[in-house]
Amino acid sequence: MITMKAFGTTPPCAKCKEVLRRVNNVAARYPGRIEVAKLDALSAEGDKYGIMSTPTLVINDRVVAVGKLLSEEEIEKYIAKELEGAS
Repeated sequence: MITMKAFGTTPPCAKCKEVLRRVNNVAARYPGRIEVAKLDALSAEGDKYGIMSTPTLVINDRVVAVGKLLSEEEIEKYIAKELEGAS
C-alpha cells in the first residue's frame, strides 16, 4: 500500500485544496493500492517532516514536493516508482 500525505493549512488555501484534488485523482486510478491522508502542516505529523511551506506532498514517508503544486502526471511518476520498488 502506498501512502500519500498532503499537508496544507487550516483553513486550506487554494493550492492546498488543489494538491489534495490531484492526489485523490491519481489515487482513484489505483483502486485499493493508495491511501490518501489530508494533514495540517501545523501538527505533530507536520513537525515530523519539518514542513515549513505548503502545500507539501509526502509519498511513503519521502517528501517529494514542498511549496509547489505537482501536476497529476508528476505525482503519477512518483507512484510508478513506488510500485516498481514494491514488486
